[in-house]
Amino acid sequence: MGDLFQPTHLLVIAVVLLVLFGAKRLPELGKGLGEGLKGFKEGLKTGTDQPSTTQQSAAVNPPPAPNQTEQK
Repeated sequence: MGDLFQPTHLLVIAVVLLVLFGAKRLPELGKGLGEGLKGFKEGLKTGTDQPSTTQQSAAVNPPPAPNQTEQK
């Protein structure tokens, strides 16, 4: 598994991405990926500080049990 990230392999991956998406589309994809990761990290930070109200209400009010009195 450690041999996967050799410089030659990374170069081949870069060439394949360039052929598939083109030179114009790659910076847009990189920007979107970076913004997504940034938002994900911010969500993890704020998510651990304040528990969500939907999780609290779900714990307080469990769903009713289904009715088991069906006739065959």
